Amino acid sequence: MKDFGDTIAAIATAPGAGGLAVLRVSGSRALAVAGALMSEAALERASDHSLHHAWAHWPGRPAERIDEVVAAIFRAPRSYTREDVVEISCHGGPLTARRLLAALEAAGARGALPGEFTMRAFLNGRIDLAQAEAVADLIQAENEAARELALSQLAGSLSHDLAEIESAIADAAAEVEARVDFAEDVGGIEVPPNVGEAIRAAHSRLAALLEGSAWARAIREGLNIPIVGKPNVGKSSLFNALLGEERAIVMHLAGTTRDRVSESVEILGLRVRLSDTAGLREGGEPIERLGIERTRAALGEARIAIWVLDASEPLAAEDLAIVGALAARRVLVAFNKSDREIRLDRDAALASLNGPAVRGVQVSAITGAGLEDLRCALVELAGGTPHEKPNGPVAAHPRHVSSIERARAALARSVDAARSGECGEIVALELRESLDALGEVTGRCASEELLDRIFARFCIGK
Repeated sequence: MKDFGDTIAAIATAPGAGGLAVLRVSGSRALAVAGALMSEAALERASDHSLHHAWAHWPGRPAERIDEVVAAIFRAPRSYTREDVVEISCHGGPLTARRLLAALEAAGARGALPGEFTMRAFLNGRIDLAQAEAVADLIQAENEAARELALSQLAGSLSHDLAEIESAIADAAAEVEARVDFAEDVGGIEVPPNVGEAIRAAHSRLAALLEGSAWARAIREGLNIPIVGKPNVGKSSLFNALLGEERAIVMHLAGTTRDRVSESVEILGLRVRLSDTAGLREGGEPIERLGIERTRAALGEARIAIWVLDASEPLAAEDLAIVGALAARRVLVAFNKSDREIRLDRDAALASLNGPAVRGVQVSAITGAGLEDLRCALVELAGGTPHEKPNGPVAAHPRHVSSIERARAALARSVDAARSGECGEIVALELRESLDALGEVTGRCASEELLDRIFARFCIGK
């Protein structure tokens, strides 16, 4: 583990011009370091949660003024890091902030690493690892749903549930281990019914945390969704209709779209990057073939795709040739041009797909009919419920999902071992493995390598 006994400093606000810039200093010498720049404010004697106005100067050279500043004092443990913290507000602009940072380093601070303030908050027990990750998610949230999800995790909703589950598993493990160690005193080494019930209840609670994980992950990360289909079925028209603007060129001539055109849009709280792609077909001129290759590449990266069919024409061999490229994906089938006479066998089109989930919606990109149904179906394919927020804590990070799934698997093995009469050591071993997996989520069992990987994606100053 790194030595965090020193004092660090960083610019905490985004670079560029602004009304204010804020520099953060944390560590055992934070007050002394900041005080070296603001000798007239006597920061080392300042009371907790107080503000101090002064001219900041180069350490040891009071005549060399840098800026007029205000320092906020947060004494340990009532601070973000649970260390002494000073936050210095100066006039915005990169030159002044950088000069103040250089002065703080000259006074004895070290430049902070990415995420080091939040890592110190974690290591000092102010927050757990799941809450620390929520800090980065909150900063990076691009819509209201993502912000609310991150805020819930930062407030400890997931951590609280996991703590209760861990406590129940730990109690079960302790009783099983006691029966192994003191079989004569407790009446045998069998796993009693109440312990088996507690394990099954913990297993069910972990399953509940995973129920909305696909939707929570989609909210957190957003989705890249290509719009695919053979040429001239209305992909570009549908793309424009969902965006609410004429972003892609629309012509009746097949093969108009030569390259992928992408744009982000919010659909019922979900951030979606839609891609209008070149029509999938064999042949075509070299530029069109290059666009088709990019369409296939976009499909390869997507978990969900919109397959556009012309509902006014019978299902053609060209349509069915696309089915293979949609395998193993969730597919929303848009039966476009539904404002015309319907000639397509929709059941046959849906039956041709063999992905994990399929939805079909009648839509007209020209009139707008069915667009709201299409948006709702897209949310359902992503694992959500239209117009409803996630109910209760949920695992949103792939890392959390993986750890919780391993914990569930270990609990299931412990139940099977108890039922089959395996020795108590085996049951206890599986329970301890489950606890270790859950400890990776909260950070109780996190390795230094894992911590470095997580905090490396934070910005400097946070």
